[in-house]
Amino acid sequence: MTTAHDVAAYILDELGPVSAMKLQKLVYYSQAWHLVWEDGMLFEDEIQAWTHGPVIPALFKSHSGKFQLQAGDIDGDAAALSTRQQKVVDQVLEFYGDKSSQWLSDLTHFEAPWKGARRGISDAARASVEITPESMMEYYSSLAPIN
Repeated sequence: MTTAHDVAAYILDELGPVSAMKLQKLVYYSQAWHLVWEDGMLFEDEIQAWTHGPVIPALFKSHSGKFQLQAGDIDGDAAALSTRQQKVVDQVLEFYGDKSSQWLSDLTHFEAPWKGARRGISDAARASVEITPESMMEYYSSLAPIN
């Protein structure tokens, strides 16, 4: 199975330099829409509901301390993604790729998976609670598809 690092490497190859926060959100949305469109997980790495939105801790450890990331900064294999997986990520990039990191972070704060995971936790408080694949599947499958 691919990893969040593989997805991140693919995104950086496709988009070029992006902020670490934007990369995290694009990897998150890639997982969300893969769950809906392919009825399965794109990667198994846990996603958590952090203050500024969804974060994949395993990926965060790879870029901690860096604001801007570019191809080669993440130890992942973009070629590990199948053609179908690439298609999902490409569609995510087509829809979300031109948005700012702050716009993406704000969007996640309005959506049920992040809000549900942080129920009872202040928006500003640190937390490491998981955003479950089930909550992502339930919420995003209820939206009009972007593909």
